[in-house]
Amino acid sequence: MPNHVHALISMEGRSLGSIVQTWKGASAAAINKQLDRRGTLWMPDYHDRFIRDADHFHDARIYIRRNPVKAGLCLEPQLWPLSSAGTNWNPEAGAD
Repeated sequence: MPNHVHALISMEGRSLGSIVQTWKGASAAAINKQLDRRGTLWMPDYHDRFIRDADHFHDARIYIRRNPVKAGLCLEPQLWPLSSAGTNWNPEAGAD
């Protein structure tokens, strides 16, 4: 998405905050370098959601996959170039 990121991760041994901080720091440094700029890139906070069961996991995957279509950025999820939607994932297969 142009103004936010969706990620579905499994965590062991590290807090979500430390993982997000690592992602934000590394990506901000790379983006700022490429754009020849300095300063804050990301908002200081993040939104998280605890996945409760296999059905919730499956629903979250579908939501993330379809988000660029819902936002009008592409016609099909697999056409969004910054997504894993084109990786042969079958949304009809259910939670695995």
